Amino acid sequence: MHLLIIIVAIVLQIGLTVKKVHPFFSLLLVAIFTGACLGMAPEAILKSIEKGVGSTLGGLTLILCLGAALGKILELSGAAEQIAATLIRTFGIRYIQWAMLITGLLVGLPMYYNAGFIVLVPLVCAVGKKTGLPLLYILIPMAASLSTTHCFLPPHPGPVVLVKAFGADMGKTLLMGMLITIPAIIVAGPWLGKRLQHIEIPIPELFAGTSVPEADRPAPIPSFLIALLPIVLITFSVIIQSLGLSDYTWISWIRFMGDSTIALLISVMLAMYFLGFRQKKSIATLMSWMNAGITGIAMILLIITAGGVFKQVLIDSGTGNYVVAISQQLQMPPILFAWVTTAILRITLGSATVAGLTAAGLVAPLITGGQIAPEIMVLAVGAGSVFGSHINDSGFWMFKEFFQLTLRQTFLSWTLMETIISIMGLVGVLLLQWIFF
Repeated sequence: MHLLIIIVAIVLQIGLTVKKVHPFFSLLLVAIFTGACLGMAPEAILKSIEKGVGSTLGGLTLILCLGAALGKILELSGAAEQIAATLIRTFGIRYIQWAMLITGLLVGLPMYYNAGFIVLVPLVCAVGKKTGLPLLYILIPMAASLSTTHCFLPPHPGPVVLVKAFGADMGKTLLMGMLITIPAIIVAGPWLGKRLQHIEIPIPELFAGTSVPEADRPAPIPSFLIALLPIVLITFSVIIQSLGLSDYTWISWIRFMGDSTIALLISVMLAMYFLGFRQKKSIATLMSWMNAGITGIAMILLIITAGGVFKQVLIDSGTGNYVVAISQQLQMPPILFAWVTTAILRITLGSATVAGLTAAGLVAPLITGGQIAPEIMVLAVGAGSVFGSHINDSGFWMFKEFFQLTLRQTFLSWTLMETIISIMGLVGVLLLQWIFF
């Protein structure tokens, strides 16, 4: 019955969206309807709404707003165009997909997906304007790299928590994860991007401003340094933490500056100075840039929040326990069992992290029984956690709303990309198990 209600809820949400009902409004209605049908009391539904809003906004608001402000400064100062021009000169239009793939991989290693996505959106748009290439052709390789590092590679929170839960070796997990990541991003990135280039979408209005004359653009080096500064700060913090140094005050400050929110705040401040004041821009101009960036994502933030409410209702209604109970009845090999369980949880709950952590408690006994290496299990659960992203996933709505895609286009691009990453991950895990264990 649980599964039928969830399917009805998903169909209802799709139907409302097709009828042009705003996603923020429709997601809230569907979340309340789903909670009631799943037997939740009115008080419980209200608590889930509050918890869903808080958990979603708490982790995203400052990152999205600061990221949008940084992106807007990069765009209007001409820095994004300068970076795009440099990439095009270095790689050429023929290999621009690989440039975006590498950029997404470098950014994705230290940064959360949401922060990395926000930082790279203006770059994707600048490359699209500069080359005239279809936007999905450029966007998909970048998004695939970000998503793949998020589910397979420490130091991302999901893989790190799974490493600790399964007692795996961090170094081995990282190396094995890289072996899976490379073929996964090639197939889900450039290969898929080429096959989606027939889908025509315009440059997002937020980043569709007029081109900055080449003579007025900042130099390439400061442009790259400002754009990559959040990554540098986060990476440095991760390295320091990995050394186990914690008894010094300066270590605490480095970890503080390596937080995604603080790293973006520092980057915005330096962007204002080097790309604004040093370029003879007034404080009023800079504030108008920041206001334009933050205002442009306000509705996106609300839609993502409503998606978080839907996800929370599914979690609090006990849907996860229902799925776990079904999974326990299945008879299949440990790796496939771990992947299928996590994938089902991902489809029903929406959150990759929640799906992974829920599945971890179920499949952990397989490791203690010596049936499978813990590093392999970490990667199997990570692969399942990105399967079939759809309307109950905030990442789905972020991708859709930033680039103003239709639901059909989002399913054919974002959902397909995530599913390919998941299936490639499963194949990679099975090969690693067969070769090394």
